[in-house]
Amino acid sequence: MSLMSGLRIAAWSVAVATLLFLSFPTLLGVHDSLSWVPLWLKTFIVVAFVVPVAVGLLIANRQPRNPVAWIMLLGPFALAISMPVGLVLGEGWMLQLDRANWPLLYAWPTAIAFAFPDGHLLSPRWRWPVGAAAACFVAFMTVALLDPNPFYGDDASVTNPVADTTVGEWLDTGWIFLPLMLGMIVGLVASVVAIVLRMRRSTGVERLQMKWLAWSAALVPLVLLVCLLSSVLIGNSFIDWVVLPLLLGVQAAVAASIGIAVLRYRLYAIERIVNATVVYGALTSLLLAGYAGITIGLGVLVGGDSPWVIALATLVVALAFRPLRARIQDFVDRRYRRARYHGVRLVHAFEDEVRNGLRAPEEIGSVVAESLGDPLAELFFWLPETEAYADANGEIVTELPLDARARREIRRDDTQTAMLLHDPTLLERRDLLDGVLSAAALSIEMARLRVEVRLQLAEVEASRTRIVEAGYEERRRLERDLHDGAQQRLVSLGVQLRRLQLSLPREAQILSSALDQIVGEVGAAIADLRQIAAGVRPARLDDGLAAALRDLARTSPVRVDVEAPRERIPASVEAAAYFVACEAITNAVKHASPSKVAVRAVRENGTLHVTVADDGVGGAVVRRGSGLAGLRDRVAAHGGTLRIVSPRGGGTRVEVAIPCES
Repeated sequence: MSLMSGLRIAAWSVAVATLLFLSFPTLLGVHDSLSWVPLWLKTFIVVAFVVPVAVGLLIANRQPRNPVAWIMLLGPFALAISMPVGLVLGEGWMLQLDRANWPLLYAWPTAIAFAFPDGHLLSPRWRWPVGAAAACFVAFMTVALLDPNPFYGDDASVTNPVADTTVGEWLDTGWIFLPLMLGMIVGLVASVVAIVLRMRRSTGVERLQMKWLAWSAALVPLVLLVCLLSSVLIGNSFIDWVVLPLLLGVQAAVAASIGIAVLRYRLYAIERIVNATVVYGALTSLLLAGYAGITIGLGVLVGGDSPWVIALATLVVALAFRPLRARIQDFVDRRYRRARYHGVRLVHAFEDEVRNGLRAPEEIGSVVAESLGDPLAELFFWLPETEAYADANGEIVTELPLDARARREIRRDDTQTAMLLHDPTLLERRDLLDGVLSAAALSIEMARLRVEVRLQLAEVEASRTRIVEAGYEERRRLERDLHDGAQQRLVSLGVQLRRLQLSLPREAQILSSALDQIVGEVGAAIADLRQIAAGVRPARLDDGLAAALRDLARTSPVRVDVEAPRERIPASVEAAAYFVACEAITNAVKHASPSKVAVRAVRENGTLHVTVADDGVGGAVVRRGSGLAGLRDRVAAHGGTLRIVSPRGGGTRVEVAIPCES
């Protein structure tokens, strides 16, 4: 049999023995030393025994060599074994054991505090205080077991078995109890110091485990404080029927928290539990104190226990609950959850800036990274239509980065909105991570929708650009067809008619005038086709935008100064810029009566900037169906912008920016 198997068998044996000893009097049908205890209170006693045993057994099955498991098993075992031992030795010794074994209720939690979570002390120097505390506990229980003082109450008739012994007479002075009691108290304080020091030094998993122990340990003074205030208000009977069950319940809570800390420390958000405990504990204490102050103060003024005083105090407490809770929550978050508090405030400040138009929702990724204190955190938005992720810039991400960062799926209303890649250590700070992401959920959803709309608009723009390009290519095809097809055939027809005219015999010269008229009509048709072809796309654009603009300037009735680059740019962009200049010059000549017009085209950073300025009367307005409105649509089809500045009497300036390839 291996050592591990032996330890597991021993753990099961101790657990079963504890439960048997706990029910020993009932099984034997003999006198129950707890016969005076009501059934509901016995339930608390049983739970206070069973929970530590069960938790110790679970830990021993998983980690048989962990001393924490054996402390939790042997502590209740030492308490439970006193019952059958007392029954065997007699009623007097049973009562003596009851006097002596109560420190065991504090002994095993104290030992846990020193050794948690791995069973080792903070350092070798802690052996002395731990040894001194253990000696005080053992010595106190030994002295209490030999206490010669008579029993009291219902047990006064029972003879103390050590009353007439030499040791009993020596201990009758009682002076020895005081230093031993002080030693146990010092041991309890030292265990608290050990928890605090280990909390400060711990990181990662151990820190999460220590938080669980710190929370359950803090319940003890909190329950004592609430019970003290309640006993002052209600009476001493409250201690007998409430304080003992609460303390037993706290002991079970301590055992349960230890089990979670060792076996399932990431299962629950301990920070939230601690926060809620502190908030509602403080809230309860303040409301009880307020209720007591009002009832006592008004009772003194009014006299007696007036129902109106109680009703008024109850009303004040009810009205103060929500605002007082909000203030306590804010204080606790600011004081004990600083990272979460600061992170949530950063998110809320960002949302205020978004509402005021100072920042864009897409910046939420950098805000989340700053709030979490993780500069490598990265947010990707889920696009359900395309079933892909996109970054804040609207770029589709075919595959998320495969690195050491942890992934956290973000959902809102049961719908995935984004994926956060973050530092894996944040998994040990779930309160911070959950708090920041919960506060940022709405902003993340807004950013996702905006990114999705931006991508759809980009697709529409790309589609419109493809349509424009297709239209432009179709115009070029029509131009070629007109030039190489119908126009050439008409020219050939005119030449043939001239040849026919020249070859007519003298007697057919009467047809010469008719043939002249037909050739003239053919020439007019050719001129019309040339004009149509020029309207589809100016032929001079084959030599570039600069050549086409200078050709346009020569045909203008007013002076036109042209400045344009000689380098070539995409043909569709050249055509759009040419038609903008042509329409702007035409509108200036028709409506502004200028003396001159300046056309300037320059290419900067992948964008063609075209400016057409005149010194006319100004006052140009873009109206539906007007030439300027058509220009705006033409420029927008290329993903560009058009701006018109036309103050009355100050001329008109048309500014166009059209993206072009590098």
